[in-house]
Amino acid sequence: MGRDRVHVHAHVAADPAQVWAVARDFGGAWHPWIATIRTERDGRGHLIRAFTVTGEDTLYREQQTYFSDSDRVLAYTHLDGIAGAESYDARLTVSPSDAGGSVVTWTATIAAPAARLTQICDGTRAVFEAGIEALRGAGGVQGTPPHPPAPAPQPITGLTIDALPRLGLSATPDRGDGRLCLFLHGIGGNRGNWRAQLGAAGHHIRAAALDLRGYGDSTLGPRGSTVDDYCADILRVAETFGARRLVLVGLSYGSWIATSFAMRHPEMLDGLVLSGGCTGMSEAGPEEREAFRLSREVPLNAGQVPADFAPAVVKVLAGPDASDGVKADLLASMAAIPASTYRDALVCFTNPLERFDFSRLTMPVLMMTGEHDRLAPPAEIRAVAGRIWDSAPRPDVRFEVIPGAGHVCNVEAPDAYNRHLTDFLQGLPA
Repeated sequence: MGRDRVHVHAHVAADPAQVWAVARDFGGAWHPWIATIRTERDGRGHLIRAFTVTGEDTLYREQQTYFSDSDRVLAYTHLDGIAGAESYDARLTVSPSDAGGSVVTWTATIAAPAARLTQICDGTRAVFEAGIEALRGAGGVQGTPPHPPAPAPQPITGLTIDALPRLGLSATPDRGDGRLCLFLHGIGGNRGNWRAQLGAAGHHIRAAALDLRGYGDSTLGPRGSTVDDYCADILRVAETFGARRLVLVGLSYGSWIATSFAMRHPEMLDGLVLSGGCTGMSEAGPEEREAFRLSREVPLNAGQVPADFAPAVVKVLAGPDASDGVKADLLASMAAIPASTYRDALVCFTNPLERFDFSRLTMPVLMMTGEHDRLAPPAEIRAVAGRIWDSAPRPDVRFEVIPGAGHVCNVEAPDAYNRHLTDFLQGLPA
């Protein structure tokens, strides 16, 4: 078995936004060799295109494996059609050129028997060159089409699951399909931070936001919280709602909890949305974790409560474009946290039970972060998205940066966040 790489790199006069508006359409017939094309979703929600080329009867099938509007990147893998191809993974990137216009880079890594490898590589190079030539005509395209107006938010009601601990939630109406999209807030938040997302997601799937233990209407357990306790709470919520399938959406601390659940119960998840974090402190050494915890316990040990240091925390969380109203909401969320709850969450966060094995992420994954997130900057989250793409057995990863937003990007830029979220939800199996 041989392996080779095809790399085609060319300048296109059109603006990157115009080129990407064409190239981003995985099911589009913009390549001149395409005779017929259609898109489909498999049972896990993976986007697949099936197409024929002019002069052939062969049906080719490829799955999209990575997508980013923010970075203008699209990757895919070959499923059927290329005789002898053991593996075939391709990536298309559109970047701005220093000379003006765009640079289009199209690569493929191919494994095949030596007798076929050269033929496949030569054919691939011809496909890429013809495609880039077609993209040279993108100058008249007006960029990515605008999104339609969002519908009116779904109604939201509050409820509690009475047990030890009691769990407080907000939820949209039941849709009767046994699915639930559950939102998990950050260490300085509560379920109210997700109100705009509940109203939007509820059009596609029943949605609920959970107050984590000790936050809002939820109570602490009989002992210090662990991530296994949080995962047990998610299972309790699913059972109470009659949900057989879940989509988890997390922010920061909530993203770490959501990923921890995915490690334990990947078979239950139709999708995973991680905002402003993923790995938490799981990849930090003992000394770094201890320093993180101790530095944040200093004001608590001095008798302060989160309301006392909330203004300083909000200065770190908020992006430069955050409105006074957004800052007030973030301040109120932080100020409402009892000192005992904040300490409990800090101890849990700094005592992770494992380092994540991303090969267990068999579901589609959407990762987002704010452009100005100091705690989970785009470069860091982009790198984690790449690691998931590298590790997952059949990757389906999307990565997006929320323009102008800080750490709590869903609160600062709810419209932009919701567009990516609802696009993701619409692609999942019903």
